Amino acid sequence: MRIETLACDGCGRCAPYCPVGAILPEPNGAYTIREDECVECGVCLRSAGCPHGCFTATPCPWPRSLRPLFSDPLVHHRGTRVPGRGTEEMKTNDVTARFRQGEIGLMVEVGRSGLGARLRDVERMTVALARMGIEVHSCNPLRGLLEDPKSGRLLPEVLNEKVLSAIVECVIPEDRLHAALDAVHRTARGLQSVCSVGVIRRFADADGVAPGESPTEWARRKGLPVAPNAKVNLAMGREAGAGGRP
Repeated sequence: MRIETLACDGCGRCAPYCPVGAILPEPNGAYTIREDECVECGVCLRSAGCPHGCFTATPCPWPRSLRPLFSDPLVHHRGTRVPGRGTEEMKTNDVTARFRQGEIGLMVEVGRSGLGARLRDVERMTVALARMGIEVHSCNPLRGLLEDPKSGRLLPEVLNEKVLSAIVECVIPEDRLHAALDAVHRTARGLQSVCSVGVIRRFADADGVAPGESPTEWARRKGLPVAPNAKVNLAMGREAGAGGRP
């Protein structure tokens, strides 16, 4: 993404919309985008409402093409070398029943709004898990970026690319959960970003009968903190016009 600085009047209304703080003022008052920090999410172009139309989408050749893929929710995966940012199984186990009884779906999301993440930080997480024999799942988009799934190493040319976030998905035996979480915790302390951890478990047997233990009871028995969270999507757009809906 680029700002045509000759047309920019320095109003600054665009800067708060950048989720990684890559829009900054120049000494002459005009605003510019720090190209290396930009994750190509497209929020500024779609939502900031520049009065002079200063924003221009620029080509993203490989490996920069990974930035919109992992950052822009409107980018479709078929024109890229990897199939998307995450999979449907991080929200529900009803699609493919990937996680079976006795197994845990482990999700580690590196990055998010305010910071983003370099893929070298994502590699630190995949390498730490690989050392335990835990591989990135074959359906996860990061799998296509791995130079070696056994080692967790990513392709060298992608390591400096910055994305809004990347999701690492794995399937592990339930009895390895705490060891895996310990590895994630140790690795997270050395990252230049933040990470979120999700644990997915099947709570019904093959006949669809729920076990006697609730998800909350199971988590507490495992020594896991229980936080009843909800996801809320906030629209940060401009009004459509006089009398229009935001």
